Amino acid sequence: MPSSVDDSPVPHAVALIDAGQFKAADADIDKALAQPGLPSETREALLFQRERMRRILLDFTLDTDAAKARVRKQIPDLSDAEFARWDQQGLIEHHVIDGRTLYFKRAPNNLFLLSKEAAARRAHPAPSNDDPMETLNDHHRATRREAIATHRSSVTPNHVRVTETVTVRADAVPPGETIRAWLPFPRALPGQQDGVRLIDSQPAGARVAPASALQRTAYMERKAETGKPTLFAVTYELTIYAQYHDIDASKVVPTKITPELAPYIAERAPHIVFTDDLRAYSHKIIGNEKNPYRIAQKLFASVDQIPWAGAREYSTISNLSDYTLHAGHGDCGEQTMLLMALLRLNGIPARWQSGWIFSDGSYENIHDWGQLYFAPYGWVPMDVTFGQLQPAKGDDPALQWFYLGGLDAYRIAFNSDFSQPFVPPKQFVRSETVDSQRGELEWRGGNLYFDQWDYEFTWQQLPL
Repeated sequence: MPSSVDDSPVPHAVALIDAGQFKAADADIDKALAQPGLPSETREALLFQRERMRRILLDFTLDTDAAKARVRKQIPDLSDAEFARWDQQGLIEHHVIDGRTLYFKRAPNNLFLLSKEAAARRAHPAPSNDDPMETLNDHHRATRREAIATHRSSVTPNHVRVTETVTVRADAVPPGETIRAWLPFPRALPGQQDGVRLIDSQPAGARVAPASALQRTAYMERKAETGKPTLFAVTYELTIYAQYHDIDASKVVPTKITPELAPYIAERAPHIVFTDDLRAYSHKIIGNEKNPYRIAQKLFASVDQIPWAGAREYSTISNLSDYTLHAGHGDCGEQTMLLMALLRLNGIPARWQSGWIFSDGSYENIHDWGQLYFAPYGWVPMDVTFGQLQPAKGDDPALQWFYLGGLDAYRIAFNSDFSQPFVPPKQFVRSETVDSQRGELEWRGGNLYFDQWDYEFTWQQLPL
């Protein structure tokens, strides 16, 4: 008789892996896979947990000596006691796996983002590489000014041509085998981005997913050749609009939850779960506030205080919002997922967006943000990672909250939800099980993970 949800071996394997008991998890997975009549969904979930362990070990590659050596590149006179103190404070992310302490490969660099004390000790401080849009600038000012003057929420557009190139490393798959590739492609979103059109692809004839696809892609196939990298590329154009909603908190009322809005206040395991810890954190931040906009402001400001740091691969984390709540740091997707969980817990509809960001200069990156719903204004953008801006003398103070109801015109949304199926479907488990910004590849022998290929974005701003 098939296992019920309650006695499924999957949650037990997840818990063992999260606790660092990989050998025990592996033995339990072997035992479960040997059971007769095991449902195929359970079998696939167990096999993914085995793959998750492999991916965790690709992220946690440093022993204590190696982690210290990385930090000493920046702090040559680092003492063991200093390292131990920062480690005990949770500033150097590590995982104890089967009794062995392993450090996240990005933890030594993250330390300088999480600790002012450590940053002050650097022998050669690195220049900031933040997105220009994270600092209040004339684009934000112009967006707000034009939106208020014209009574429109979509203003100051950019027209851009973008090419993403994905290069699968030579001999990653046997010669003659077909590699299947899904490269992210812009969604058509009224008031946010329009005029989306495919310009070119390599190989030619990319199959663009329908506009309804919540994680939209351009699909291609190409055969691998001996000793040669396999290249995929997609070029597209679109017009992107900045957004600004001049929200009057006194006019915001609790949202009437329709069937269309109901999914956006609901839990959605595994990454949006209303845990006891989440409820306690929410109550501490909100207090007795009843106004939905003020509640959102408080939650936004609180998550904004969580420092940004480079993240593990999302597929290795069993609950992103819970992880961010306890880790003391998070990247854009982790911060966004935590804010979404908190908003939904408080009856404020919230949903995911993500894609790629760029600038007038050389800055570009993949990025996650979201939207929330305020009655009577409807859906408005939010970007808690860019967070609160700092108005200068002479600026309107309202610009502080630009990214709670506004958005710049230097980002392309590929996704309007997380963990959604591709068109055409992917056969094997994805490298990125939550987001879709870099691409996904596979062949008949399995998925191609991030260590087997590279990606690059180039762009050109065009006249409107």
